[in-house]
Amino acid sequence: MAAVDDLSFDPWDPAFLSDPYPAYAELRERGRVIRYEPTGQWLVPRHADVSALLRDRRLGRTYQHRFTHEDFGRTAPPADQEPFHTLNDHGMLDLEPPDHTRIRRLVSKAFTPRTVERLKPYVRRLAGELVDRLVEAGGGDLLVDVAEPLPVAVIAEMLGIPESDRGPLRPWSADICGMYELNPSPQTAARAVRASEEFSAYLRELIAVRRARPGDDLISGLIAAHDEGDRLTEQELISTAVLLLNAGHEATVNATVNGWWALFRNPGQLDALRADHSLVPTAVEELMRYDTPLQLFERWVLDDIEIDGTTVPRGAEIAMLFGSANHDPAVFAEPGRLDLTRADNPHISFSAGIHYCIGAPLARIELAASMTALLEKAPKLALAAEPRRKPNFVIRGLEGLDVTV
Repeated sequence: MAAVDDLSFDPWDPAFLSDPYPAYAELRERGRVIRYEPTGQWLVPRHADVSALLRDRRLGRTYQHRFTHEDFGRTAPPADQEPFHTLNDHGMLDLEPPDHTRIRRLVSKAFTPRTVERLKPYVRRLAGELVDRLVEAGGGDLLVDVAEPLPVAVIAEMLGIPESDRGPLRPWSADICGMYELNPSPQTAARAVRASEEFSAYLRELIAVRRARPGDDLISGLIAAHDEGDRLTEQELISTAVLLLNAGHEATVNATVNGWWALFRNPGQLDALRADHSLVPTAVEELMRYDTPLQLFERWVLDDIEIDGTTVPRGAEIAMLFGSANHDPAVFAEPGRLDLTRADNPHISFSAGIHYCIGAPLARIELAASMTALLEKAPKLALAAEPRRKPNFVIRGLEGLDVTV
């Protein structure tokens, strides 16, 4: 085991947030598992370990299917945070088998490859329209004008949320996702609770409407599965819809702006992409690896586990560093170099194991669609101002990305 007192890993330091990758290199050199006292977690920075632990059933996203808080040596969340935890804890991302298996199976029925493939023309058309508007305006904020509206509209369309109701979705999502950062503040928790209450109330009403008048959408499909006796409770339905909305666009939004910011800083690679649009599929994968939108993923240790001679005890929390794993030189040649032709690219930006991102195929379609539209319709896209990094570590993104066309 190693300690990090003398290392530059500091997820609250703006300099670290600007470029965490040198600190990750130090962590990988220091060891395979590192105790980090400020968060009480065990950091895992290497690709092989992260990949293996994501599939290890001795770890779990929750422990409540096996232990009480007291048995596990943990305290229950504060009572005033109950709306957030009720919403969060009934989504499949934070459940383990058998509940996870049941809910994921139901979602998979409605979230089929055919459904995703059917969305492709809509995604491409919408991406084209958004970029057309950006070009007509002579530029703008790529985050606000393209990166955000595309995946929000797509997942809202899938869920069956009317266009007139979509305004609060992104703010609700941002407030809820604030709780996934390390050691969130009381103010962050209060915003997450309010957003959880408002989002849940909205969905409860929408579910009632869809139950009375089903449509050709994901919520109607999940209601039908529930009503056919597959035991999806209303809370599970609400939590699943929120999870799909939040996970269905947060990563895509941040991957888009992180990716273009990386391209602007690597003009040779951007020139190669402009010259050959067939690079788009490998470019999407490389940009997801190069500046990962989800930097850290947590697991509870359900049974003692040994990593490189160090026993991590039951009740501990492991923080798997996706951003570090995706820059591990044991797996990626010259990991600090952006290479849009990188063919062997086993990045773990979509996780692995039973919690592998169910929306990964859709995210890839969205990222490719927006990139292709920008390459075709805004071939001279250029940075207008240096962007500001969001003060977040776990979910990595920008405050905005101002561009000219």
